[in-house]
Amino acid sequence: MRRKVAIVTGGASGMGREIALAFARDGVDVLIADIDEVGGARTEATARELHAGAVFHRTDVGDGGSVTQMVERAVAEFGAVDYAVNAAGIGSETVVLHECDDDDFDRLMAVNLRSVFLCLRAELTQLVEQGTGGAIVNIASINASKAFPRKALYGATKAGVVAMTANAAIDYAPQGIRINAICPGRIDTPMLRATMSRPGRDIDKLALDQPIGRLGYASEIADAALWLCSDKSSFVVGEALRVDGGYLAG
Repeated sequence: MRRKVAIVTGGASGMGREIALAFARDGVDVLIADIDEVGGARTEATARELHAGAVFHRTDVGDGGSVTQMVERAVAEFGAVDYAVNAAGIGSETVVLHECDDDDFDRLMAVNLRSVFLCLRAELTQLVEQGTGGAIVNIASINASKAFPRKALYGATKAGVVAMTANAAIDYAPQGIRINAICPGRIDTPMLRATMSRPGRDIDKLALDQPIGRLGYASEIADAALWLCSDKSSFVVGEALRVDGGYLAG
């Protein structure tokens, strides 16, 4: 009996890295996809220490051909695809909307929204062809449902991810393919720390602003992703699961 196989985009660092390693610890073969070759190779090496079935594949998630090759590589290496977590993304703009230029819009849409479409299309094509069901998780954000200053474009991309997730979920549920999203709150990742390093921002104050009194850990997002891919969440379809330490509830 073959082992389960997962694709994780954005696997070079942050939440994507922790998700890939969590799959490896769970005995799942994992293809780690990212444009960052150094970080991706590092994740691959760590995953192999945990479980032999791990490979890094350089992927530009904003390019349809590159994404198709990502899925093809997973099948070539491991024989099939069972799970996918689309975690690749970039940080948000830091100015009000009228000060954003076309490049800001195009870059955020390409990496945060178009990439999810491209990944879903390639992953679903493989899952439908296999006919064995599966699970896909898209990483969105609490910005999908709450407004924040100077985040109009970023919020729009994440709201788009949530809407795409829900609509695709009802199309593919009859085929045994469950599609869900995770909406992380403030998670302690290199991306967040880079954002908070700008003048006038205080990461310690940000942590204290959370009802739980701290930032989230990338490993906590990984745990949620594994649960959504497991049989323990078999009745969860089209959900946008908030993992935010109570931020939106407070």
